[in-house]
Amino acid sequence: MDISIHEYKRVGVVTVGGRIDGSTSPKLETELKELMKAGKKNIILDMSAVDFMSSSCLRVMLTTRKSLMGKGGRIVLADPSQRVTDTLDIAGIDVLFDVFPDREAAVASF
Repeated sequence: MDISIHEYKRVGVVTVGGRIDGSTSPKLETELKELMKAGKKNIILDMSAVDFMSSSCLRVMLTTRKSLMGKGGRIVLADPSQRVTDTLDIAGIDVLFDVFPDREAAVASF
């Protein structure tokens, strides 16, 4: 799994690629917590290059969503790959995340 982070004034953008599974999701969770600790209450997950995500990734996404909502923030998805979209749909949590066609549209939503 590859992760890169870009911080903007009102939002943090986390770009993730590769596989997000039980062995890599703790790293994603740590990065998201660090962003929240740094004061970011709005986060964009750019998941266009994710080719697999397990239930452990879903857990990270849901706990991050809950934490951000408690602070008046939110997490949104930018350009999720078809695998990500399918996984969210199968898990029944696709309705919990706003999805944008690209990073620019997601940033503009804040």
